[in-house]
Amino acid sequence: MAYKRIIPCMDIKDKRVVKGVGFVGLKDIENPVELGEKYYKEGSDELVFLDISASIEGRKTILDVVEDVSKKIFIPFTVGGGISSVDDMKDVIKRGADKISVNTAAFLNPELISNGAQTFGSQCITVAIDVKRIKGRDKVFIYGGTKETDVNPVNWAKYAQRLGAGEILLTSIDKDGKKSGYDIELLDNICRSVNIPVIASGGCGSKEDILEVFKKTKVTGALGASIFHYEEESISEIKKYLMKNEVMVNI
Repeated sequence: MAYKRIIPCMDIKDKRVVKGVGFVGLKDIENPVELGEKYYKEGSDELVFLDISASIEGRKTILDVVEDVSKKIFIPFTVGGGISSVDDMKDVIKRGADKISVNTAAFLNPELISNGAQTFGSQCITVAIDVKRIKGRDKVFIYGGTKETDVNPVNWAKYAQRLGAGEILLTSIDKDGKKSGYDIELLDNICRSVNIPVIASGGCGSKEDILEVFKKTKVTGALGASIFHYEEESISEIKKYLMKNEVMVNI
């Protein structure tokens, strides 16, 4: 049985870690270099770095900060935001990223997924999907959750897999920052539709939420932000709790 992953996420704006609710109302948290190193030392399995305003602002990822963080951690490092070409991917990998997260650019130009997978291997390509429920229908949102599409997330995840995505990072905008638990139904639907790893994102508020998502879905990773940023739970204690409840994690 594969180990389940605990993955802190750092949303970056103006070179600072920020956190909001439902992708809005962003609050300043910490310097990303210091926070990334802290999470590495606490035992996180991976680290996700998302330059959340890059696509909206029409710019590239802040490479200097990516490089500074990468020098402080020795775990898989996923970077996303403002990556719209294979050359952009190369630049980020050169600065220390192990995996590339693509969202808006991949949605608008799906060949980016296949081109990235052919160049670096599927294991390096994570497709991030942001979802919001509108009048009872789950829809994919792009541009940092600001633009609605009419695309169903299950269909988009299946297509991304066919194009060569090695992993799906699925975020519920409705749950984001509310600490009310992950969207189990949405995650279960995605996991049943693809056979590549799925990371759960949006809504993590306790170690019980993480246990629930691992027990009720086939996600391989649980991503959290507020729970770690505000030190409501420690990574080591979460892992001990999961082990006691028969969830295999890397201690």
